[in-house]
Amino acid sequence: MKPLLSRLPFLAAAFLAVFLLLTAARGHADTTSLLIGSSILMFACCLASAAHLLGVRAALRFAVIGVVVGWFAEQMGASYGWFFGRYTYTEVLGPRIGQVPFIIPLMWFALSYVAYVTANLIVWQAPVDGPEGLGHALVMSLLAAMIVTAYDLGADPYMVYTLKAWIMTKTDGWWFGETLEGFFGWAFVSFVIVSLFRMTLRKRAPVAALPVQKWHALVPLAIYGGSMVFQMFKGSPVETRTVALFAMGIPLLCALCGWWRWSGGTGVGADARAGVAA
Repeated sequence: MKPLLSRLPFLAAAFLAVFLLLTAARGHADTTSLLIGSSILMFACCLASAAHLLGVRAALRFAVIGVVVGWFAEQMGASYGWFFGRYTYTEVLGPRIGQVPFIIPLMWFALSYVAYVTANLIVWQAPVDGPEGLGHALVMSLLAAMIVTAYDLGADPYMVYTLKAWIMTKTDGWWFGETLEGFFGWAFVSFVIVSLFRMTLRKRAPVAALPVQKWHALVPLAIYGGSMVFQMFKGSPVETRTVALFAMGIPLLCALCGWWRWSGGTGVGADARAGVAA
């Protein structure tokens, strides 16, 4: 099990590279299979990274919170218009649980975990922080929510207008037809996921049960960066391609600087890097 967890990030990187190429070249039927496969592997990749950085139990807690909250929010959105406004999923994203494609809750965990690590690297120059007060947890959760929503600025129009993954009832929003309510929903749901997980860490710092290496913290940044590059080249409408570069590129660059300090064992990141293998 441990060797498999260690290899998953490498498999994910290779699979996502193939996904980016094939999505650009093939039709929507093929894209559905690729979206399902890449989403499952991205989920596994983030879970493996979390198991190394946070410990297996904390990683599983994070995954459960992300999947359950993500599914509930999407089900309420598809059924009653909560959080995001009224919308209906099409068949593009594959089989559903209720009215929600089963890969969507998996992606809520993956994106929330990516944002959690990114926010920590930006502020603390370390992928994981220790026990925290309520104010600290809320502020860091808000930063993570903004990082997730920056991703959505380009992802949402692409999923709606290019892939037609779901149909919005209201299409006269200010952001290429997308409404402010939808972006509020993304920020709110991701904030809830990350803050609930952070609440589980308030009395005890996460303890890594598996060997930690530099690239375990680089995995979520690679996922975020890969999404940014995809939006830069394939984003639709084309204006979102420039938006992706700056909206996602700024937090990504800041997090990479934090990762560099942490992995090098210098400055602020040195204490947090204790026990990390070279």
